[in-house]
Amino acid sequence: QVQLVESGGGLVQAGGSLRLSCAASGRTFSTYNFGWFRQAPGKEREFVAAIRWSGGGTYYADSVKGRFTISRDNGKSKVYLQMNSLKPEDTAVYYCAANRNIVVRTAADSYDYWGQGTQVTVSS
Repeated sequence: QVQLVESGGGLVQAGGSLRLSCAASGRTFSTYNFGWFRQAPGKEREFVAAIRWSGGGTYYADSVKGRFTISRDNGKSKVYLQMNSLKPEDTAVYYCAANRNIVVRTAADSYDYWGQGTQVTVSS
């Protein structure tokens, strides 16, 4: 089992950058795949990015490809989401999620563990 705590959200102007962090508890961090999801008011939770347990595979939603980068530091038990060239439509609560599936999926229901979320607001 793993517990997840996100941090790094805030208010930023369009075109700016933020780096989200997800700290995970537990001694088996390196065996988990991690994903970032976001949910804007009145909308469904949507996939943003994912990284395989080995770090060898990363996956992105088309809407963030080229602007966001997911990475992990197994030594620190942390996952990061570097967000550049932010747009107002990126405004949402961002969630970190984890699973130990063999195949990395983008569906929210394929993830077993979730953090409490961190708010990202991008002003125009």
